[in-house]
Amino acid sequence: MQSCTGGNAVVIGGGYIAMECAASLVTNKINVTMVFPEAHCMPRLFTPKIASYYEDYYQSKGVKFIRGTILSSFEFDSNGKVTAVNLRDGSQIPADMVVVGIGIRPNTSLFEGQLTMEKGGIKVNGKLQTSNDSVYAVGDVAVFPVDLCGRIRRLEHVDSAQKTAKHVAAVIMEPEKTGEFKYLPLFYSKAFSFSWRFYGDNAGEVVHFGDYLGTKFGAYWINNGHLVGSFLEGGTEDEFKAIANATQLKPAVDDLAEVGRQGLNFAMTGNKQIKPHTPSIEAGTSSLVVETPIYPWHATAGVAVAASVAAFAYWYGRRRRRW
Repeated sequence: MQSCTGGNAVVIGGGYIAMECAASLVTNKINVTMVFPEAHCMPRLFTPKIASYYEDYYQSKGVKFIRGTILSSFEFDSNGKVTAVNLRDGSQIPADMVVVGIGIRPNTSLFEGQLTMEKGGIKVNGKLQTSNDSVYAVGDVAVFPVDLCGRIRRLEHVDSAQKTAKHVAAVIMEPEKTGEFKYLPLFYSKAFSFSWRFYGDNAGEVVHFGDYLGTKFGAYWINNGHLVGSFLEGGTEDEFKAIANATQLKPAVDDLAEVGRQGLNFAMTGNKQIKPHTPSIEAGTSSLVVETPIYPWHATAGVAVAASVAAFAYWYGRRRRRW
């Protein structure tokens, strides 16, 4: 980026990497054009209304969007440096640098014919064991049961990758004490001054709420009469925890219009009786804390041992002085 200040960058893709890189590039005074085949950015998660909000802001910062086409080839100079990208629609965009963020395909070829595959990944059970129970799979490659969704899923995000790995470590080290992996899907991102989180599953009907001309807004996903997903931009830590709690509880929803009218208050005030454990983000990343119960007798025994040691040391010291 430092070598291209004032130059042109083309970002291929409209997902996480593309959106976050585009924000950093334009902040560093580089002209940015984003190219992706879908109708709007973040199509696997964002609704058109949510996407429009972010795209409008990016455009106000100078980012250009080219939708509905893809990269077909590069142009290079005699030194092998990229000078332009050619798009399938026939257009050409000058480029001093290119970022290609078009997603991943899990590399499972090593295990073909040895482990059970499903949905493009390695199928695991609730303890993240594969069809060979001495082999575990974690992260983007693992297809595991998600209770909230009522089905197995393969998730591509750092939060899932870290927490599945930590759970497998616990399963291996303390198999008798470690139960099945219970996970509330969490996706989050920060770019410019934005900070959003999504919990759950984006299935069913969508109810938008909040001020889409301001800085705090969100959406709920209602599937089969229950809340299954929640999105919030610009929330406080308490507000993010509230939508996580509400999503985990899957409350029944009879009136979509009423939920939209209540907006964030639906999560803030509607589920205070029950407060299940919810995922949290700490210091810019995510963490899963394995809590070990502390029993009163542990403390009592510790105090007794410490007192005994101190008494012996005092007695022994007096004897040494007499000698």
